[in-house]
Amino acid sequence: MWVLHNLTTKAKVGRADDVDYVIYHLTQNATIAITRFVDYALGLVCNPEGVERIEYYLFNGSQMQRNYCSLYFNRRGEWEIVKKAYEAGKIDEIQAFAR
Repeated sequence: MWVLHNLTTKAKVGRADDVDYVIYHLTQNATIAITRFVDYALGLVCNPEGVERIEYYLFNGSQMQRNYCSLYFNRRGEWEIVKKAYEAGKIDEIQAFAR
């Protein structure tokens, strides 16, 4: 559980480097548990610097990172940024409308 604790602690601070730490865990080798922990932790980010960094990953991250960033913005009801990412080809239709 130390991983979840570290992720949530970083996410609550929410600086750009904290978001980098959280997003770093989204790799092709990530376990289902890790992806769930990251998803939960991202939901805790509310620092404007961190939100901006999540937006960066929405457009510049790996496919997995972009998908989780899309979920983050969808859950916050920030449809315009998700639409922009969809129109730019960064996420697919399914991900654009996922919650």
